[in-house]
Amino acid sequence: MEINSLFNVSGKIAVVTGGGRGIGYMIAEGFVRNGARVYIVSRSKEACANAASKLTSIGPGECISIPADLQDYEQIKALVKELERREPEGINILVNNSGANWAAPLSEYPDKGFSKVINLNLQRVFTMTQMCLELLKKKGTHEDPARVINIGSIDGIHIPPSETYAYSASKAGLHQLTRVLAGNLGRENISVNAVAPGPFESKMMRETLTKYHDAVVSHTPLGRIGKPRDMAGICLFLASPAGSYISGAVIPVDGGILIANHPYSAKSKL
Repeated sequence: MEINSLFNVSGKIAVVTGGGRGIGYMIAEGFVRNGARVYIVSRSKEACANAASKLTSIGPGECISIPADLQDYEQIKALVKELERREPEGINILVNNSGANWAAPLSEYPDKGFSKVINLNLQRVFTMTQMCLELLKKKGTHEDPARVINIGSIDGIHIPPSETYAYSASKAGLHQLTRVLAGNLGRENISVNAVAPGPFESKMMRETLTKYHDAVVSHTPLGRIGKPRDMAGICLFLASPAGSYISGAVIPVDGGILIANHPYSAKSKL
């Protein structure tokens, strides 16, 4: 029951997709600072390598870069083979964070945009989890299950302010996929949960926050944008002994936006 053991992830092996920047970087930093070995995956080889070098210098854990385009099924296969080579005894934590967004008016929304977002945000999360299944099984135990943490969004729960049709649909689908996976993998000693972030400083949110920062803050009951510690904290909780009995949950980390009297929604004029 001591805090140092209750939230301990030291020595764990984690994989964080989209770990080169934004929310993925926040999560990876939380794990590295608390003694985990973290593999970050990003499409950009340079960004991934730079992030891994910076995180390793922070310690006490380490960070290793494995660049891959997770839109591509064959590159995921190659990525998992590399993980199997490096970690033959398995991995403890898989964080499915890579994602894409596309906003356009309904009448102009491109088919290729919808397909790209659904593929990366939903189908390839399934693919990544499916291909990492044996690695996760090797580490999962009855008392300390392996963990899958999917990064969803509050836009998969409420109506977002922008016309991001594929993004919202993909995140809602991801939340349900999380529940279905949790129901099927629990007896394999693997828990599956989702985090649904609100506004955080990231490349995906950059344009929105540049234009509407004050409006977003005013629609957030806690009165601020999410900080790296907020995202790192929820993932450390879910990955540690403290979160070992949680599975199938979708946890909003949004400063209270979803329960606000004047929600940050499509009807809110930002």
